[in-house]
Amino acid sequence: MTHESQLIDSHIRPYMDSTDMQRKLYKRSLFIVVLSQIFGGAGLAAGVTVGALLAQEMLGTESFAGVPAALFTLGSAVAAFLVGRLSEHYGRRLGLAAGFFTGGLGALGVILAAVNNSVVLLFISLLIYGAGTATNLQARYAGTDLAKSNQRAKAISIAMVSTTIGAVAGPNMVDFTGNFATSIGVPALGGPFLLAAAAYTLAGMVFFIFLRPDPYVVAKAVFEAQQSLDQKVDEGTGVQKSTTSGLIVGATVMILTQIVMVAIMTMTPIHMKHHGHSLGEVGLVIGIHVGSMFFPSLITGVLVDKIGRTAMSVASGGVLLLAGIVAAVAPPDSMVVLVIALSLLGIGWNFGLISGTAIIVDATDPTTRAKTQGTIDVLIALAGATGGVMSGMVVAHSSYATLSLAGGGLALLLIPVVIWSRSKSNVPVLNNKT
Repeated sequence: MTHESQLIDSHIRPYMDSTDMQRKLYKRSLFIVVLSQIFGGAGLAAGVTVGALLAQEMLGTESFAGVPAALFTLGSAVAAFLVGRLSEHYGRRLGLAAGFFTGGLGALGVILAAVNNSVVLLFISLLIYGAGTATNLQARYAGTDLAKSNQRAKAISIAMVSTTIGAVAGPNMVDFTGNFATSIGVPALGGPFLLAAAAYTLAGMVFFIFLRPDPYVVAKAVFEAQQSLDQKVDEGTGVQKSTTSGLIVGATVMILTQIVMVAIMTMTPIHMKHHGHSLGEVGLVIGIHVGSMFFPSLITGVLVDKIGRTAMSVASGGVLLLAGIVAAVAPPDSMVVLVIALSLLGIGWNFGLISGTAIIVDATDPTTRAKTQGTIDVLIALAGATGGVMSGMVVAHSSYATLSLAGGGLALLLIPVVIWSRSKSNVPVLNNKT
């Protein structure tokens, strides 16, 4: 055994031998995730709220208004892969901290692009900024590393609901950050990215400083120790070998919900600006939407653990379909109906992400969990990039209503996926209803 291995063992050995210490570390790690997600949510909201508007202003056309969302989601795909690999080898602490710091650098790049009116720098910076988006999403896994099978969805939901604070505050500070930006010589639409740069940096610092010992390192060490002793893993821990069908189902649920949500969300600010809504009104609608993506999480987590993963996946498809229909028929000048549509869009995404994430965690064991989670988040990010690019093209050549109806129809594909999963006997149950 190397000196480094002995040093690691000296830190985590007490946790390996004590379920009580594991339980305390689980709660402490979850608190740290919550704290970081408050900052991460504020950083996430900047690109969602004004990214498309900034690109439209700099390019002079709306045909490519979906490109910013595509770029930072494409960047998040690369980051998800790298953060997953870093976490696999060095733990959540270093992986998540590096991801948030990189996202902060990207936000600073967007500000410089706005100041210099450089489209090339804008696009490059949005790719880098996407690292924060990926990390904000992957942080939800950190709370599940030491969770029991009947705690997983709740742990995911606690991590996500904490994002609401920053995610709702961010879009509603558009006017304030815009005024501050102009006072220091930065275009108003660059203001939210000033907030994003600070928020992502703070989120990274929280993980880097406080996530010790690393819950993923502890969970993996416990599992490997049990395997080396050739002991049967206790069902209460929910640890098991990876199952392919579970990975397919969980990934498909999250990919479909991501495509639908990103596509409709991306074009809503453009649609509103076309019909005379102010930047503040755009910020309000997107703020409520982002809040709906995260705020229902505590209730969703309980439902996913109690009534099952697949039932909530079906519910996700139904709510997303309803969101698409409401957005399609909403009078363009009606703030109320737009708020309802975007709220439903956020709730449907929330149902899909939490149920899909729980399925993924159920279907993996700690030795490869971080890498697998990172790989699946790559697919989710690529799905978002596709939705972002296609949304601008669909609206430019058809209408916002057509985009909304198409998105709602796509969400219905969740139902045959769930039917297929129920027909597979090897989909993991893990003391939960599938």
